[in-house]
Amino acid sequence: MGPADKFRYKLQTATVVEKLIAINVLVFILFFLLKTIAFLFNLPSNFITEWLVFPKELGEFIFKPWSIITYSFLHSGIWHLLSNMLILYYAGIYFLSYFSSKKLLTFYFLGAIIGALVYMLSYNLFPAFEATGKSYLVGASAGVMSVLVGVATKVPNMRIRLMFIGSIKFWYIAAFLVVIDIIQIPFGNAGGHFAHLGGAFFGYMYTKQLAMGNDIGSGFEKLINWFVSLFDSSKKSKPIMKTVYKKKGASPYKTKVPIINKDEKQQKIDAILDKISTSGYDSLTKQEKDFLFHAGKDN
Repeated sequence: MGPADKFRYKLQTATVVEKLIAINVLVFILFFLLKTIAFLFNLPSNFITEWLVFPKELGEFIFKPWSIITYSFLHSGIWHLLSNMLILYYAGIYFLSYFSSKKLLTFYFLGAIIGALVYMLSYNLFPAFEATGKSYLVGASAGVMSVLVGVATKVPNMRIRLMFIGSIKFWYIAAFLVVIDIIQIPFGNAGGHFAHLGGAFFGYMYTKQLAMGNDIGSGFEKLINWFVSLFDSSKKSKPIMKTVYKKKGASPYKTKVPIINKDEKQQKIDAILDKISTSGYDSLTKQEKDFLFHAGKDN
């Protein structure tokens, strides 16, 4: 298996959590490379960033509405990125044991959106921020908190083992991070802490609503499906029927056998990827692993 095949195989078998982490890391590296180049040639380094960060002013946001999503893929430094991705990775592992990959994306992105709106509202509502000049929001924390609190609400009493601490209930961890955000508001990065709380609140409410049979994020999931379908070049088609002639001495009649079309193949691939997301790659049978590998080489 060559490097290209290995990369495609890893990409196909990666969970949605691993893909989100990879995108965040790649964006981080790209923007800091751009900053380095801008520094070396005395160029303005924040020209692109200013169009992607989320502002506190509604008037500015109107001219760059995409920033309510793009801000969540930008980070201020390596520790900012590392802390968010570590929490996303471990929370995501447990999340995918109880929810689907699409649900994780819904929690993540709607958590980021709600967090951004809470950030904007708080900076324009509370008198403490009246003298604040320009302020911008960056980071995946709101989306990450949505995923973390979402799964903690689903299985609050599940115990996980932490280094130097030992076994602890999941909801203790979520509650600790929420309390830390609340008490740190007066000491700096108030907008960021409000965004975290907004994402956490959404994760809690969404899980509670799902338990009651109300999927308040279904509209957003449909939007994601529509967006993904724009890049799907495969066309809907009926199963192809192939005429097969039997060997000499057999019946002279023709028989028609169905050939698996692209849609059926993609459905099988999706089913295997969903199994990986919920149970891990090791849960696949040898036949499923072989099918996934050959499907990647055929594409």
